[in-house]
Amino acid sequence: MKYLAMEKTKDGIAIITIDCPESKVNKVSSGLLDEVAGVLDDIKNDKSIKGMVIASGKEDNFVVGADIDELKGMRTTEEVIAYISKGHAILNSLEKMKIPVVACIHGNCLGGGLELALVCNYRMAVNGPQTVLGFPEVQLGLLPAAGGTQRLPRLIGLTAALPMLLTARNLRVKKAKRAGLVDELIPPYGIKETAAKKALELAGRGNIKRKRKRSFSSFLLESNPVGRSIVFSQARKMVTRQTYGCYPAPYAIIEAVEHGQKHGKTAGLKKEIELFGRLVTTAQSKALMSLFFGMTDLKKNPQKSLARKVGKMGVIGTGLMGQGIASVSTAICDTILMKDVKLDDAARGMKEMWKGLEKKVKSGAILEFDSHVQYGKLVPCDDYSLFKNTDLVVEAVFEDLAVKQRVLADVETATDERTIFASNTSAIPIHDIAEGCKRPENVIGMHYFSPVPKMPLLEIITTDKTAPWVTATALDMGIAQGKTCIVVKDGPGFYTTRILAPLLNEAVLLVEEGADSVDIDRAMRQFGYPVGPITLIDEVGIDVGAHVAMGLGKMFAARGMQSSDAFPKLTAKGYKGKKNKKGFYRYDGKKKKGKKIPNEEVYALLGAAPRKKFDAKLIQQRVSMMMINEALICLQEGIISCPRDGDIGAVFGLGFPPFEGGPFRYIDRVGASSVKATLESLEKTYGNRFAPPQILKDIVQSGRKFYGE
Repeated sequence: MKYLAMEKTKDGIAIITIDCPESKVNKVSSGLLDEVAGVLDDIKNDKSIKGMVIASGKEDNFVVGADIDELKGMRTTEEVIAYISKGHAILNSLEKMKIPVVACIHGNCLGGGLELALVCNYRMAVNGPQTVLGFPEVQLGLLPAAGGTQRLPRLIGLTAALPMLLTARNLRVKKAKRAGLVDELIPPYGIKETAAKKALELAGRGNIKRKRKRSFSSFLLESNPVGRSIVFSQARKMVTRQTYGCYPAPYAIIEAVEHGQKHGKTAGLKKEIELFGRLVTTAQSKALMSLFFGMTDLKKNPQKSLARKVGKMGVIGTGLMGQGIASVSTAICDTILMKDVKLDDAARGMKEMWKGLEKKVKSGAILEFDSHVQYGKLVPCDDYSLFKNTDLVVEAVFEDLAVKQRVLADVETATDERTIFASNTSAIPIHDIAEGCKRPENVIGMHYFSPVPKMPLLEIITTDKTAPWVTATALDMGIAQGKTCIVVKDGPGFYTTRILAPLLNEAVLLVEEGADSVDIDRAMRQFGYPVGPITLIDEVGIDVGAHVAMGLGKMFAARGMQSSDAFPKLTAKGYKGKKNKKGFYRYDGKKKKGKKIPNEEVYALLGAAPRKKFDAKLIQQRVSMMMINEALICLQEGIISCPRDGDIGAVFGLGFPPFEGGPFRYIDRVGASSVKATLESLEKTYGNRFAPPQILKDIVQSGRKFYGE
């Protein structure tokens, strides 16, 4: 067999080991399903077999889900339904086995892998940080389609199952045990032997019925039609409140679960297949899958052979950004120098990092021993005496060109040609920072997003002088830190800040024209952004917006773009946003019907007319088209190398609606000619900033798309 190996113990326990060839992970595929079906027939016909164990041959994963590449290659709904139905038939057959079946889980057990485990009579899981269970399908615009919507609620109850299904929330192994998803935790040694022993024990008992774990309150709520109706109603309201109805998959998940609860598991499984076939052809699912494939591609370093190991790292500036950059590096570096002006400042930064490590231990993300090892790699310092032989130095100091240039000069004096200097700046051109330095070929930008441990994107910025080995090493480091990295060319604002600035500028222009801040935010949330632009300005900081606007203003002015003077005007009056409780919204604890209240003082300072209603669609067009248009210009100028990087950067760095797949996927879906017409209409009314770039005109004329598949 290609995907499976089978051995039989002397006690009559069949151990099936899944080990997909030429892959680091096990995926559910047609080939694997065929072999599972054959093995089940063999075991049924062998009367000497008393029990069965399903385990993985991989070091760090059980089964991570379906083979998305295979799913992507299917062209018709009928083909997809046939594939899913085949999986259902095999799992149903496994569920009905007359002998006990034990799942032996270590590492990631996700999607189809968890659905495989759910049909087993008993689930043992290795008690360690690597073991994680969950259903990520909703992130691809899909639902768990191998029985997950039916078996999970029946095992752990509706109120525990729905959050897992609807939010793609993973459970670490201890939480999975408490929820009743896992029956027993085992050490990472002799796991197959332990599972075989359990299978033999279950065979001896004769009773192999599955357990069901629910709290008494959950039982009362879920054991009657009225209670279940309340649960489903609240779930739909939550989804609508959080997504504004932009994603069909969560509603389909609720429908599948509810159908099974009303009409029984068999009917629920049938509904699950039907809904999956419908979802897989939606524009939302296609866009989300394109992001998945884009992220997968970016996990590979095309210049891996040029990359050098980063053993010793320096972080200059130990505030939130510096702490975050160091925290995602402690597992991969040998030593991390934490440099600040005073040792007390460095110590404070390290104290916060220790709190973060403690949280990881508490959640089960790392072992307590590893937290001590990682913390032990941090070395506080207030000068550069320890920086000799440092492989990479990342500065995370204030967004001030003179300060960054001075830090670079100090680092070059303390280090040699082996040391890479990376600036964590959001807007200052890297070539300006490197001006006059000794080794410009060693200078690069590494733009992290806050909070660093949670935000997935890393924007790597290269100048004309950056050496290829420096780019390769920075990219290798970012991938090792768990980031999705895009490499962009240098310029004011690079890519992400450059395309965000016009969007925020347009939102402020709307406020100046009399639009209500709440209406602007609501319209953009309805469009699909996770956070409205006015809220984002307050979160990031009005003073930061003023700094960025000053840096990018000349470039935009040269193109005839109208820029608001609101940021410098508000900053001069002491308005910094949420951080000093003086922003576009009030932060005095008062809310109107649970919603934020706009700050009337800001309206007055901006000299806006009395508030008036703007059409939501017009708000969406004006604000979103500014980002989309600037993304096109960045591709035209070579700031980004391809539409994929532009889409990944916009979605994972700035929150462009994921279900649209990014600005370029959006243009392909809507149609380049339609986008061009919208821009021309806006240009006619609002000015040159909406002028369609040449690249869009060329796409329209040629009839091509940005993605050729």
